[in-house]
Amino acid sequence: MKRARKKQQMTVYLDPDLFKAVSDMATRRRQSGSHVVETALSVFFSPEEGNGQAALTRRLDRVDKRLSRLERDTGITVETLAQFIRFWMIMTPALPESSAAAARAQAAERYEGFIEALGRRLATGRRLHEDVLPSNVAGGEPDPS
Repeated sequence: MKRARKKQQMTVYLDPDLFKAVSDMATRRRQSGSHVVETALSVFFSPEEGNGQAALTRRLDRVDKRLSRLERDTGITVETLAQFIRFWMIMTPALPESSAAAARAQAAERYEGFIEALGRRLATGRRLHEDVLPSNVAGGEPDPS
């Protein structure tokens, strides 16, 4: 005669929303909350029996692709800024002191115009680098989400 193994007890702290979801599922299925959690963990740790691990792997792959795209975009941004600063420093001569006050006033006005144009561009949801370098050139397919 085979003896049944005694289950081990574990105390787990759950987020209130997750606890409510477990309780609701247990009520709907007329099972204990412990049984619902045990079944969910069995599916999660046994990919042959369910899609828990496969779903997690797919989600991590999507996150990895997004992170790679973000890394690429950040690299483009940093390089663009560095090139612009270098070009500006080479091409713009230092101003004489007599013209500095007028130049500062004009710079403040131009900067305000730049900020307004930037705000309009950001409000459209389109990014300049998307127009210049599409996502699928260096980072795989465009993100469907």
